[in-house]
Amino acid sequence: MAGFREFIARGNVLDLAVAVIIGAAFGTIVTSLTNDLLMPIVGAVVGGLDFSNYFLRLGPIPAGFTGDPTSYAALKAAGVAVIGYGSFVTAVVNFLILAFIIYQIVRVAKRMERPKAEPAAPLPSDELLVLREIRDELRKRP
Repeated sequence: MAGFREFIARGNVLDLAVAVIIGAAFGTIVTSLTNDLLMPIVGAVVGGLDFSNYFLRLGPIPAGFTGDPTSYAALKAAGVAVIGYGSFVTAVVNFLILAFIIYQIVRVAKRMERPKAEPAAPLPSDELLVLREIRDELRKRP
């Protein structure tokens, strides 16, 4: 149990936990941005208002189906085989927005990092200093 406590107490684990929680909340914001602001605009540009409702029906509609045959959610709930390409495009846009924002955050964080000091060159050994003196004396001779 002490090893586990040590593991949890490390700064990296706590930082990771905070990052996961903030990332999940941030993902919710990006999903809302995509679903509530961007995709309706994209849907209006391509001719409809609800882009997530674009789908391709592959199977027949069941005989007892009473829902809307133009609703992706209703057909999917009824077990009809459908390809929801509108939902897929929405998910891809979500991913691209989130990836771009994370890229920008990492870029800014790297800029804010303190430059690491380069390690000082080790001092030359006594033997090397003597050899340099001998070399310099030999160069002075005609």
